[in-house]
Amino acid sequence: MDRTLESLRHIIAQALPHRDPALVFKDLNVVSMLQEFWESKQQQRATFPSEGTVVYESLPSPGPPFVSYVTLPGGSCFGNFQCCLSRAEARRDAAKVALINSLFNELPSRRITKEFIMESVQEAVASTSGTLDDADDPSTSIGAYHYMLESNMGKTMLEFQELMTIFQLLHWNGSLKALRETKCSRQEVISYYSQYSLDEKMRSHMALDWIMKERESPGILSQELRMALRELEEARKAGQELRFYKEKKEILSLALTQIYSDPDTSSPSDDQLSLTALCGYH
Repeated sequence: MDRTLESLRHIIAQALPHRDPALVFKDLNVVSMLQEFWESKQQQRATFPSEGTVVYESLPSPGPPFVSYVTLPGGSCFGNFQCCLSRAEARRDAAKVALINSLFNELPSRRITKEFIMESVQEAVASTSGTLDDADDPSTSIGAYHYMLESNMGKTMLEFQELMTIFQLLHWNGSLKALRETKCSRQEVISYYSQYSLDEKMRSHMALDWIMKERESPGILSQELRMALRELEEARKAGQELRFYKEKKEILSLALTQIYSDPDTSSPSDDQLSLTALCGYH
């Protein structure tokens, strides 16, 4: 623990040279410190060089408690976990959670190395019914996870998280199961989606998937949205990274909006990412 604190102080001294490392998390101006940290990172072009700056979002509310989210360059999202009586307090609390995670992300232990991959695979094996031999077989879930980690060697966990979020969403909306049925290998799927970022186009395609599910099972969208909102709130109060839960909420909300605004939304667009295109790209 002492070594971790020492490493954090060193990172703060490098990224925020004008700040006292001992007072960083006590400073009420944590919002500007978070912005300063990521501007420093982008000037070094160390991570997410093409991404924007820190973005805040406050949920509309007539009164306390207030909720604020902060999205970092690269897409990682955090929120206030305390009960906040003002929007400014919620914003500061979200910024503090994000700053702590941003600083921890700079630790050597948060970068994907051979040692990190070995430990992660062993932990994955221990939590499933798989074996270490599965790590060399990309057709298994352990092997696919191993392949994803090796494909992102040298990246930090926040950088790796964006790709993981995409696959979490693909698993959630049933796309991965559909891809397996078309005989696409896990390596092909990983290689394909590694080229893309989670943007409005991808969200629209996933929303179309859920619109089709709603046509088949009326009420499933509202049910999934209630679950997503509950998961998002629980994760926020636990101080966890929130992007997966927040993306679920936004995709489902988009699908509901399109259903009520356009009864013909279920017709797929010409540029829709199809399973056939994915399996034929190679």
